[in-house]
Amino acid sequence: MSDGLVREWRPDYPLDLAGVLAPLRRGAGDPAFVTAGHGAPVWRASTSPAGPVTTRMHRRADGTVVTTAWGPGADWALDGVPALLGVHDRPDEFVAHHPLIADAARLRPGLRFGASMRVWDVLVPSVLEQKVTGIEARRSWRELCRRFGEPAPGPAPDGLRVPPTPEQIRAVPEWAWHRAGVDFSRRRAILACASVARRLERAAELGGVEGRTLLRNVPGIGVWTAAEVAQRVWGDADAVSYGDFHIPTLVGWALLGRPIDDTEMAEVLAPYAPQRGRAVRLVEVSGFKRPRFGPRFSPRDYRAI
Repeated sequence: MSDGLVREWRPDYPLDLAGVLAPLRRGAGDPAFVTAGHGAPVWRASTSPAGPVTTRMHRRADGTVVTTAWGPGADWALDGVPALLGVHDRPDEFVAHHPLIADAARLRPGLRFGASMRVWDVLVPSVLEQKVTGIEARRSWRELCRRFGEPAPGPAPDGLRVPPTPEQIRAVPEWAWHRAGVDFSRRRAILACASVARRLERAAELGGVEGRTLLRNVPGIGVWTAAEVAQRVWGDADAVSYGDFHIPTLVGWALLGRPIDDTEMAEVLAPYAPQRGRAVRLVEVSGFKRPRFGPRFSPRDYRAI
């Protein structure tokens, strides 16, 4: 496509392109991630150390991944394609200790932990997801991207937006946070991250526990948020999102036939170290549905307060 830089790369392992990129998408209406569905090109807009970048990624029949990039960050994005698509992941070293997990691993051999290597773009939507429903968090993310992010460079699809930079986030007025449905505690955490955003990018280089610990030095960033970032940014297959409203219940019903809490989930997942996060991911994609009891947690609209 016109004026874009193009890079071709063929992985030497099974690759589920859509499945590897899916964790980076914040709902079907994510302004920074657009795709028409299975087999269609994936368009992403992101920040980078060099500036905004748009990428268009698709896979040819021979397995080659073709990526076209536009914007100041094009070279950075193209250099990062192998990591983004899980070249550093080691699913072959994973040992399943439960038939459901073993079946999921066998049926999804191309599912890997990719590494975007960009903390900021993942950190903001992860903070937005703290202690609210997915519907609420995604609505807030859309509002911030559309109002304060830039149009994606290049011949991008209509509506594709680059996530707001730390500087743009710091300039968001109070009324706009309210309009986006972001309460004070999450706003405070995001602004704290924005003030040290450059230093937080080092977490991707540190990786593992060290990277997660660096993130948790910021007020408002706890175990759950650090794990959500680690899984996506440096492909941390051992990071588990403790504190999640749904995961312990899902893991408990899938592996033990009953609900459990975080403490018991840690015991259940212990044999899977150093790939405990992969065990959770495989449960999530296995198709297992836990029993549902009682009403669902309803989304709140902070804009009405």
